[in-house]
Order: sequence, then structure tokens, then C-alpha cells
Amino acid sequence: MLLEAPFTEKKIRSLHVGDKVEISGLIYTGRDAVHKYLHDGGKPPVNLKDSIIYHCGPVVVKEKGKWVVKAAGPTTSIREEPYQGPLMEQFGIRAVIGKGGMGPKTLEYCKKVGAVYFHAVGGAAQVLAERVVEVSGVHMAEELGSPEAIWEFHVERFPVVVTMDSHGKSLHEDVLAVSTKNLENLLD
Repeated sequence: MLLEAPFTEKKIRSLHVGDKVEISGLIYTGRDAVHKYLHDGGKPPVNLKDSIIYHCGPVVVKEKGKWVVKAAGPTTSIREEPYQGPLMEQFGIRAVIGKGGMGPKTLEYCKKVGAVYFHAVGGAAQVLAERVVEVSGVHMAEELGSPEAIWEFHVERFPVVVTMDSHGKSLHEDVLAVSTKNLENLLD
């Protein structure tokens, strides 16, 4: 299913766990330092309303005067668990892309504010970089360093899977429950 900007609450609420989605439009990268900065009261340098945040520390270089993304794989999202939900609510963030899933606090906020968590394939950084068709800006690179900066990526058909939805469903919780039961059976 194709999800094109603008990323409105209505569009996001139509998504469910297991949906395979290709995103086209503007997304922003944001890792640990950005999340902490915003959580501690920092003002975002971009408008995050109806945005998608990508947990990614990309490898970006300048070639012929333009930014070119060489690698753009997802980073582990659970580190943002203390911050993500409140930031979704405060800034109107509609979706997060990462790997490994997030916890119950983020899931509750997804339901509350109409947001989702998308899982991107880890280990495919160069392939995912090919879906970034333009870099239109970079913010806070001087203060935070390139991997922690907010990069503005225009993506086309960026492949993800919904693993936490706005209806309170979490594939990560389901997998944990099945794994826990299977481990208990093995130990008995």
C-alpha cells in the first residue's frame, strides 16, 4: 500500500499491524540526541506536525554541491521509549520508523494521538538509501554531529511494515508473548 504525504491522522488510522507500506514524501531523521533535546524543551528546527520521524543515523556526503545519502538503515528504537510518546503528542508526529519495536508507553500514545510505528529492515542501509531521492536540508549537525542531526529526506516508495498501530495492536507484544510461552514449554 502506498502512503503519500501529507501524513494525516485519517491516513494513519487506516493502517493496521501487518500492513506493508511504501512511503513517499518528506520524512525527518531523529535519534537519541534529538529526542532528548526536544524532551528537555528544545524547539524543533522543522515543523513536526503530521510528520514521520526515522530513527536513523545516515551516512550522507556532499557530491557536486548536493547531499547524497550513501546509507540509511534504521537504528534500534527502544532507546527512544522514554521520549517518543510525549513527543508524538506534543508535536503531532504521526509515525516513527525504526527497528526492533518500541514499548507499551509508545503504543499507548500511538492509540491516543493516532500514530503508528513502522519497522524498516535492518541490514539494508544501502538499499534503503536508494529510496531517498533528495536531501532538502540538515539541522543541528554542528551541535549534535552528522548522525544525530535532523536530516530532511524526500523518499519514494520507502518500504516498511506496520508493527504498532493506532488501534492498540503491537506485533512486538504478540511475538514476545508467543516466545515467552515457547520458552516456558521448553523449560518444563
